[in-house]
Amino acid sequence: MEEIVVPEDIKILYITAKSFPEGIQEATNELHRIVPFSADRKYFGVSRPENGGAIVYRAGTEELENGEAEKLNCDTLVLKKGKYIGLTVNDFRKDVLQIGKAFEELLKQPNLDPQGYCVEWYATDQESVKCMIRLKQ
Repeated sequence: MEEIVVPEDIKILYITAKSFPEGIQEATNELHRIVPFSADRKYFGVSRPENGGAIVYRAGTEELENGEAEKLNCDTLVLKKGKYIGLTVNDFRKDVLQIGKAFEELLKQPNLDPQGYCVEWYATDQESVKCMIRLKQ
């Protein structure tokens, strides 16, 4: 495990999956339809239990200019700056279940932010994803 510091808040625009985990790919495809892929963007999967415990998943990308989400008719959320605990999953497409296993390990850690998200931060230049959860600050 590693400690990851996010130095500034990151505003992301997102598409909410209709279900979890079945709807993840559809939400991701819709995001890429609305916002064409760019190596200049950061891409995320963001999830947490909401509304009585069901996991809500959002496929998102960093908002690059103010008002971009509104122009694209997307909702936004803010990934808060601070310290996160994380694990990197390499070659995740070969076994996407490794992402869930990484979060199972991370969720056992003490001092997690109870309002935080399970965050998947996708590298745009390789087949890896950082799985991370914000720590209490």
